Amino acid sequence: MYKKICSFLLCSVVLFNCVKPSIAQSSPLVFTSFKVLEDSLMLFDKTRNRQIPVALYFPQSTKKLKNQPLIIVSHGYWQNKGGSNKAYTSIAKYLVTHGYFVASIQHELPNDDLIPTTGIPQIVRRPFWERGSDNILFVLNELKKTQSQLDFKHVILIGHSNGGDMSVLFAHKHPDLVYKVISLDSRRMPFPRTAQPKLYSLRSSDQVADEGVLPSLEEQKKYGITIIKLNNTIHNDMDDNANEAQRKEINEYIMRFLK
Repeated sequence: MYKKICSFLLCSVVLFNCVKPSIAQSSPLVFTSFKVLEDSLMLFDKTRNRQIPVALYFPQSTKKLKNQPLIIVSHGYWQNKGGSNKAYTSIAKYLVTHGYFVASIQHELPNDDLIPTTGIPQIVRRPFWERGSDNILFVLNELKKTQSQLDFKHVILIGHSNGGDMSVLFAHKHPDLVYKVISLDSRRMPFPRTAQPKLYSLRSSDQVADEGVLPSLEEQKKYGITIIKLNNTIHNDMDDNANEAQRKEINEYIMRFLK
């Protein structure tokens, strides 16, 4: 009997030590027992008379998970082709399995003007970035109404190329509404030189940002900005065009930034 009791106590101690405490909000849980679900919204901004398609990615669950951090994704320039907000599914689904709720915005509509290819980008493309920033703000406010269980105190923006320029502009205009911004090789909109929101960027192997866009090494150190160059990934392979190795590297860096 004594041996049985000792054996029981020993097993109890082992089991107790194997149970991990709940993970803090900055390190969401990793879910492996559910499918990632996808949905679509067609929002309408009356003040601008504009439709805003949104792709949603979230975990399959019988009840809404509370305090899930929200990530808003903004796509690169696709010359007004539809479905560009669904070109980052590999990133979105990976993020959902790590406890995030993802909303990917379609910024371009078929009847929109094309982005100018001549002129100073910071001038001629600014209206397009402004529209994107307004889209982000509108979607954020709409999700507050319909997805109130999410954590809106730690909103994260991820933007590729032109979508990164929009996200960086949003950080300039609404620093109190965004917690972190991750730029995937945005090249035109200068980064704010500030410690809040937190700024991160993955840089491609084949494209160079315009002068003054990226902070200097001294500024990176001063404001805690992180910039990583991907030696084996070109600019156009930062979406679902990426191969398996590239996707793994991009996703792992994003998770490192988020934690």
